[in-house]
Amino acid sequence: MADFDRNVLDFYGISTLMPTAWPSEKNDEADGSDSDREQQKKLNRRKSRYQALERAVSNRSSIVAGSEKSASGISNLVQRDEPDPLGTSDSVVRTLKELGVPIDNNARLRNRFLLSSTSFSPALFLSQMHANADTQSLLGGLDTLSRSIDQKSASLKVLVESNFERFVRAKATIDNVYREMKYRGSEPPQPPNSRTRAHSRHASKNSFMGSGGGAIIGVNPLASPASGDNRKKNALVKESDYGVSGIKGPLLDVSAKAEDVWGPALGGREKEENLKTVSTCLDRYREYVEASSNIADSIKRKDYDALVEEYSRARKFAEDTKKLVKDLGSTPPSETQTYQILIAARMWYDVEEQVQLFKRELWRKLTLLHNVPKAEGGGQSQDQHMELIGLLLELGVEDNPIWVWLLSRYDHLKGKISLVGDRAKVEVEVLRRRLAMADKPSSQILAAQLRSLGRHSIGTKPNGLDTPDVIELWEKMVSMLSSLLSAQGVLGEVLEFWQTVDNFIDGKAQKSLPTGYNDESREHHRLSTQGALDLRKATIELVDMIRAHVYEFFAAAPPEDISLLFSPLPSSPNTPLSSQLSPTSARGPRFNFDPNNLPPPSPRRGESWEKYAFWPPTSNSISGVHYLSKMLGLVGTGAAEMASVAPVSQDDAKQLELLRNLVGAARERCVAALCAAWNKDAENIKLVEDWQRSKEMGDVTCMPATFAAFEGAVLGGMQKILYVSEAVAKTGPGDIIMPPPTKLLQMVRSQYVTTLYKALSGMVENAERTVKKAEDEWATDMDTTIGASTDRPSVVSVKGTIDAGNRNVRMLLTLSNLQALRSQVVPNLNSQFETAFSVKLTDESKTIKDVLGQIDARLFQTYTRPAVESLRKIVRGGVNEPDWAPDDKPTEAKPYVYQALLSLVLIHTQVSTATPSLTSQVLSFLLEQISRELLEAFKTRPNFDLGALMQATLDVEFVAQTLSQYTTEKATALQSEIYSMLDSKTDNQARAKLQDELPGMRELLKKLRDQSKTEFACFKKPRRNQNMERTATG
Repeated sequence: MADFDRNVLDFYGISTLMPTAWPSEKNDEADGSDSDREQQKKLNRRKSRYQALERAVSNRSSIVAGSEKSASGISNLVQRDEPDPLGTSDSVVRTLKELGVPIDNNARLRNRFLLSSTSFSPALFLSQMHANADTQSLLGGLDTLSRSIDQKSASLKVLVESNFERFVRAKATIDNVYREMKYRGSEPPQPPNSRTRAHSRHASKNSFMGSGGGAIIGVNPLASPASGDNRKKNALVKESDYGVSGIKGPLLDVSAKAEDVWGPALGGREKEENLKTVSTCLDRYREYVEASSNIADSIKRKDYDALVEEYSRARKFAEDTKKLVKDLGSTPPSETQTYQILIAARMWYDVEEQVQLFKRELWRKLTLLHNVPKAEGGGQSQDQHMELIGLLLELGVEDNPIWVWLLSRYDHLKGKISLVGDRAKVEVEVLRRRLAMADKPSSQILAAQLRSLGRHSIGTKPNGLDTPDVIELWEKMVSMLSSLLSAQGVLGEVLEFWQTVDNFIDGKAQKSLPTGYNDESREHHRLSTQGALDLRKATIELVDMIRAHVYEFFAAAPPEDISLLFSPLPSSPNTPLSSQLSPTSARGPRFNFDPNNLPPPSPRRGESWEKYAFWPPTSNSISGVHYLSKMLGLVGTGAAEMASVAPVSQDDAKQLELLRNLVGAARERCVAALCAAWNKDAENIKLVEDWQRSKEMGDVTCMPATFAAFEGAVLGGMQKILYVSEAVAKTGPGDIIMPPPTKLLQMVRSQYVTTLYKALSGMVENAERTVKKAEDEWATDMDTTIGASTDRPSVVSVKGTIDAGNRNVRMLLTLSNLQALRSQVVPNLNSQFETAFSVKLTDESKTIKDVLGQIDARLFQTYTRPAVESLRKIVRGGVNEPDWAPDDKPTEAKPYVYQALLSLVLIHTQVSTATPSLTSQVLSFLLEQISRELLEAFKTRPNFDLGALMQATLDVEFVAQTLSQYTTEKATALQSEIYSMLDSKTDNQARAKLQDELPGMRELLKKLRDQSKTEFACFKKPRRNQNMERTATG
């Protein structure tokens, strides 16, 4: 039924099945206007190469009924449907129905879309059929249309050439039929004196003309009454319409079909005019048509200034066109306006599609910009995000790029803090477990580590302070804290993030940003109040994450779970493929483990370091104090930096307190761990003793200098740890680094005194124990050090003639060392302690002095006890001899005196060789002991006669004068006591005679001194120049 209705509308050229009036365009008077308009078009356009075919079609259509063209251009030869002339569809009607164009009941509107119709509208056709086509597809359609015209023209020529013989035969047949119809089936009469000629096109024409002439000059056969009733059906008479009434209907049908078939091909001139109009419009708006390709080229060349300029121009053209459409309202647009609307729609669709893709790429770059390493970004890395934000604002976006970038930066920092903190702590734990499972260092290694302080400075060459594995772990921990807390680490990025946020909140950073097209991006220049508050909270959260990681590292026990080491690294545009294949490939072979065979937790042996995650097992206090001071410096500096961030210092007092607790807890744990190691090293300091003379001080070993360097290094490092002096603190209302509490100072104070006691005890132990020379651990190579070092030692041991296997020699050296400690080292250390910690060691100094005196006295007694016992036996044995008292005047000192003095000569030799500074002390003490023994021996005798009195006086004076260089007040007092005792045990007669004998005794004593001068020359006081020479040579 629908097809029938459409046929009716097509046949009558009307738009509705129920018309109320005759269409004005069907009036005859419209023909003149059509002719005028057609004539005007011919004058305004160039001649078409198909003009002859068009004329033929026009002449042909003039003889077909109903083929006239009205003012509206509606023709009954128009096809119902046809393919798209631009080659994009095989059905125009179906495509228009899909696009929602109402053409089912509107034949006039449908004909405006059909190229076969004279009412075809190119502008309407392009605006509806190709509303979404781009410039490239329109140019391709133009090529398709040109090829179609060329193909149809060629096919028409081929058709004529291939059917030429048919045309000739058809003409001959027509001539014969005409002759039969004209002469009613009889032969035409032959003119006289004429001869028959073969049929030809020329003969046929002459025949027709000749027949005409004969009818005029001769008898008309049609007028013959004999044949009037026998007229044939096709006779050329008026009644039969001159013989064509039978074929008129079929001819009309054939003509209509021919018009339908050949009309579009022969009507290409109008199409040419339409395409010329399209080309003119494209040339007029070429700047906007090429906007899409220009934008694509700008994106490819990264010429963003040209991109913004082209996009703004295209946007203005699109907005102007939208304004035009709005102003037109329901008014139909003109042809120029239609082309403008069509081009603007096509152009804006293509441009907007490219720009939207480019915007998505810009968003992606903006959110992934944080993954670009600073080394790759160079000096412009800080401006890249501003360039991207500015470009997005220029192009126009709905979301605020500043807000998006800040949020992505916050998410990146949050993930980076977790990744760096967790993985670094796990790697530290792996190295710590390796050390815990390894063997403890030998005594030689410990001695070399402690002795290394005498060879180089602790601050410049830390490699020799401990074993390589321990140094590696210390360096790893310092690196971990540096990656979290240094200005080049995560904290530096957080501070930079807050600085950027603060600049955006204050509006400083937006001054250089564009406002976009017509200031549409100005609203993105200002962060909202809630957004600014959220960013301040995000900054506090980042600070708290860093603080929590550092606090856990110092305050918590070593982690049990190290499976994080085997989790894959998060992928990023800069993550190499190898790191995704193996989670540990970027960390070196030391962190390559079998996931099924992880390093076990460190064994529990009751060691002090087992509860500290930051202390390497078997590490000594020297390396500990060196690296812990660095680590506490990083913690203090980082905490102060975090506290200086405005959201923390202004908005979060709780976070400030947590940062103070971080510094306090880390400091307390470090001091506790260091004191434990300090205590253990003080026990091992005895291993440093090598029984070799110090080059600077000839009568002591290297022990005092090494002990002083050891204690000084620990005290200096402890001071840095307690006061976090290496931290660059920022003072203000929220000071983070507080003074050390009294509890910590007291802990260090007690540990200092304890280490002195332990070191002194170890020194005494070294001196008193029996050492087998073959197993003498001091006989090892003392030049062995941990780590390569080419520094010239500041304390050099020169091998002398000291017999380290001799217990007496070791005790003498130890006594000399104790004397150096008591006189120089300990006072200097006490002064350093008081200066470093601003305290007075009044009680401790007295206690230390007393302890040193007690240890020195005990060791001195231990050394002199054998000599005292020997002197006691000699003196008492000699005095108690029966013949000790002479019968007459004494002529010499008794042999026991010489024996006692000779034993002192041996002791003098030993002491002066080993420790010259102790010679006077030892011999003075032994002189006192001889005097005491003489006193005690003389007390055993009941009385003294003159001979005994003279002998006792001679013995005592000989000893006193021989050892006069070593006389002390105590020895003098003992000698006076001897004389008093002698005087009390003699009578007045003997006393009086003694006075008379004194001159003779002085002569005898002088004689005896002269005779023994050689034997006891060592007791003679050396001259000044000899003493200086000996001191210089050591």
